[in-house]
Amino acid sequence: MASNAAVPFWRAAGMTYITYSNICANLVRNCLKEPYKTDVLKREKVHFSVSKWVDGKPQKPTVRSDTPEA
Repeated sequence: MASNAAVPFWRAAGMTYITYSNICANLVRNCLKEPYKTDVLKREKVHFSVSKWVDGKPQKPTVRSDTPEA
């Protein structure tokens, strides 16, 4: 039997590793001084496209541009 002592604290807090990683990355970005802070905040933006499929064929994709939550 494995003990609960080996469970990472982010798992014990009920979050995924990606959520934990994003929180840590945001903290580091916010601690930076200018001009570095402005540069990394520009790279934080995420671009992706979404295509709906109808009758086994992809429709015209829509490009989305989202900014992760702080």
